[in-house]
Amino acid sequence: MAIRAAASRIREDLAAARLRDPAARGSLEIALLYPGLHAIWAHRVWHALWRRGFRFAARAGSQITRWLTGIEIHPGAQIGRRFFIDHGMGVVIGETAEVGDDVMLYHGVTLGGRQREGGKRHPTLGDGVAVGAGAKVLGPVLIGAHSVIGANAVVTKDAAPDSVLVGVPARSRQRRAGEDTRALLMAPEYSI
Repeated sequence: MAIRAAASRIREDLAAARLRDPAARGSLEIALLYPGLHAIWAHRVWHALWRRGFRFAARAGSQITRWLTGIEIHPGAQIGRRFFIDHGMGVVIGETAEVGDDVMLYHGVTLGGRQREGGKRHPTLGDGVAVGAGAKVLGPVLIGAHSVIGANAVVTKDAAPDSVLVGVPARSRQRRAGEDTRALLMAPEYSI
């Protein structure tokens, strides 16, 4: 039963990559050559060890994954389904980060902390959030579902669902009806 569930999740991950990456040519290529997926798959193993109390082994495994993929996901981070990291190099996801379903990150994104105190220190991204290249989302902020964060934005405040966040520090506005996520991430006015 567990093997069947794992195979189903892998098929779901491959489908999410095909949906979000126009350069994807097929499942075999994605499975073998996409470091974002390799990091996510490894994270599932390290997260399971983390939850069972094998903290050192989980951290060691996550560091090996970082060396191999250039993507650092703390084993304590909670990652939803159909999560996709495009290109991935330089992505950092902190220990208390929570990532919803159908979220997409581009390279160089940081979901980081701003304080040293314990507890919730990292962001929560709602379902369907897209984060452009180089963006930094810092602290225990909540980014509402279906929001888009532009390239190189620095987000330090909560955002309502369906927001567009751009700039340093990021300013927020509501998405307009019919605004396409991919078009927003590619528009020059939404990068700095």
